[in-house]
Amino acid sequence: MRALLRTLLAVVGILGLVVVGAVVYITTFFDPEDLKPHLVQVVRDQSGLELSLDGPLAWSFYPRLGLSVADAEARLPDQPENEQAFLAFDQAEVSLAFAPLLSGQVAIDGLSLDGMRLNLKRDAQGRGNWQTLVDRLERQQAQAQAERDAKAAPAVADAASDAKNAANDGEIATALPAELSGELGGGEGVTVALDIARVAFTNGSIRYSDRQSGQAWHVDALTIGGSNVNPAKAFPLSADFTLSSFLIPEGQSREGEAQWVSQLTLDSQVRLGLDDGRYVLSDVTLDTATRMSGADGNPQKINLSVPSLEADIASGRYVLEGGKLDASLSHPSLGAKALPLSLAFAADADLEAQTLRISEWQLSGEDSLQLGGNLRVEQLLGAPEYRGQLTLEPLSLRTWLERLGRLPETDDEAALEHLALSSPLEGDLARVRLPNLTLELDDTTLSGSLSAGLDGRSLALDLQGDVLNLDRYLPPAEEGGSNTPTAAESEAADQAGGGEASQAGAAALSEAGGELVPVATLKALDLKADIALERLTVKDMDLEQVVLKARGGNGQQRLERFDARFFEGTLAASAGLDLRETPLRWRVAPTIEGVAAEPFLAALNGEASPLRGRLNLSGELTTRGNTSGALPARLNGQLKARIDDGAVLDVNVSEELCTAVALLEGKQTSRDWHEDTRFDRASATLDIRDGQVRNDDLVLSIPGIQVTGEGRVGLVDKRLDYRAAARFVDTADAACEVNPRLTKVPLPMRCEGSLSGAPADWCRFDRGAFRDAVANLARQEVEEKAGEEVQKRLDDAMDGLDERIGEEASGELRNALKGLFQ
Repeated sequence: MRALLRTLLAVVGILGLVVVGAVVYITTFFDPEDLKPHLVQVVRDQSGLELSLDGPLAWSFYPRLGLSVADAEARLPDQPENEQAFLAFDQAEVSLAFAPLLSGQVAIDGLSLDGMRLNLKRDAQGRGNWQTLVDRLERQQAQAQAERDAKAAPAVADAASDAKNAANDGEIATALPAELSGELGGGEGVTVALDIARVAFTNGSIRYSDRQSGQAWHVDALTIGGSNVNPAKAFPLSADFTLSSFLIPEGQSREGEAQWVSQLTLDSQVRLGLDDGRYVLSDVTLDTATRMSGADGNPQKINLSVPSLEADIASGRYVLEGGKLDASLSHPSLGAKALPLSLAFAADADLEAQTLRISEWQLSGEDSLQLGGNLRVEQLLGAPEYRGQLTLEPLSLRTWLERLGRLPETDDEAALEHLALSSPLEGDLARVRLPNLTLELDDTTLSGSLSAGLDGRSLALDLQGDVLNLDRYLPPAEEGGSNTPTAAESEAADQAGGGEASQAGAAALSEAGGELVPVATLKALDLKADIALERLTVKDMDLEQVVLKARGGNGQQRLERFDARFFEGTLAASAGLDLRETPLRWRVAPTIEGVAAEPFLAALNGEASPLRGRLNLSGELTTRGNTSGALPARLNGQLKARIDDGAVLDVNVSEELCTAVALLEGKQTSRDWHEDTRFDRASATLDIRDGQVRNDDLVLSIPGIQVTGEGRVGLVDKRLDYRAAARFVDTADAACEVNPRLTKVPLPMRCEGSLSGAPADWCRFDRGAFRDAVANLARQEVEEKAGEEVQKRLDDAMDGLDERIGEEASGELRNALKGLFQ
């Protein structure tokens, strides 16, 4: 862009010089029309542009002496005729003050250019249509430098030629002398004073299209005005124009609709340092009003004020001091009212070194917004890389999220009230990194590193923290029970198409909660996360020494490691989320060892635990969906559970059995019983299918008693239906004296009810079933006794019968009689 700027300045300088020289020459000798061929040839020789003057050349004599040119075009060499000209204008005029001519001086009274049209293009290979001019000027620069080196001291009479050479070098601004003298007609010297009373560019337009990036920009209604333009002192300069941004659809030659349109107005005091190449803009104000495509309401307003901006063209150094940018941003995503922001900064750019330094910048706004730091950019004109410092002073994140309409529903209304961070900052145009981050969120302090892709598709973090209470940020628990849908409703909601079943299922899922994860974001996310916390609270469960390792990419997110200590034991887990499938597929493989069952189960279910002991659990589960209602309804897998040294709370199986035995034998128990059933070991395999937990291998080992059972627990309907049977297996260890005959009797129990009810109400001893079992036992004993008596009598009878009918026939008869009596 610097070469382009120099080229444009050189072209404008050449045209201006030609016009000034033409005024002096034409007013002395020629009809203006006779000058056209000369002007065309001069422009061709100096720039390579093919100038076409379709309009008349005319001059005026009083009160100003002036020359005007109309309908001019300048085309690039070999430019197709059907393309718009590289540069064109409707009217150009230069006028001289008449009075100074009487004293032998040429004072430019005014310069005007109306209807200028400039067309800049960059092709798909990145070459601009202006490159031909740049190459030509570089060649002429080398040639002019050689000529200047050959001259010891240029003569004053050659000043006009030196100005041309300076223009050839692209340095017209620094090489143009303050006055120009020459032998123009009659050999008399004429002095030209560069003090222009007025400069006016009106109705200008610039078109720039970049096929390489697929973008285009338009400058329309360009107006530039200045007065008392003098290189020795500052003069006022103003400009206003409309700037528009477009996308160029691939494979098309024309731009689409404008992405945004901005109206810009500039006012400043300008000092032209033609001698030393240092240009100074002071008291700069730039006002913009931008409207985004498809956005209604007020435009986005930005106002920039700069006390001083100094540009050293020769060294490529630019210094901005005391800049302040005030913005008023309006958009539905920013809230109902405009968002005011203010940015104070100072900047220093060195184009030769390709560096930019922004020092002590400070962004401030409503609701305690104070964001500041410093920034240094290297490789500014190539592949920029930056580093600096970033600090966010404490503010209420809740207030900002509420303003932006992004405030989540949290269980703790005081959550998200405090946010602050500080870190060094580094990165490039693709990625930003915070290598030494300190982040404060409410009562949590995190430190470590974080980096993210500016396209939002990658995130890497390595953070360590103290305490994090996740419950504060979760939605509040629903009152009045669960709205969890059934498996059929969940399936219906995820199927494509309409119909009453699909609508009913979708409604059920909606009632059960919104989406748990943002599918589009996570599906495209490349994730690398390592987090360590001293304590993490989830569902009222305190997990300590938490270590988490997560990885993601290609539409999948994985929890590769999760380790923690909780409830006096350990938890380890891995998990996966496949976002490529619809509905989403979840997988989790937990391992629990030595965990205190009573507080864990109470925290997990929100109800009093029916058990205590040391819980061990392992297995793998899968489910589908993206709502809190769909996941339990589609849960599948298997878990193996074991509890050691535990107890069933609020019920004593030994008491129930011993009491039943005493009643059976006409006795009573007189001992004091413990309120719980203590056991050595309990184990079960839990098979889960579509939210139904089934078990058929429960074994509960109580001293002298063994309990077995089978049944189901519904995760969707929250109901329990379980049958168990207890047997005396070792009467020596039993809590009461037991007739050995009763070891053959299974003593039944029935557990059923809602999981939200009291555990003490779930289970009861089934006395009716027990009586049936005892009756069966008595019947069996009677049959056995009767069978023994019959057997004895048969044996006695058969002894004599064997002798009469033979041993073989006697055995057949014996077996037939046994079958009859049994």
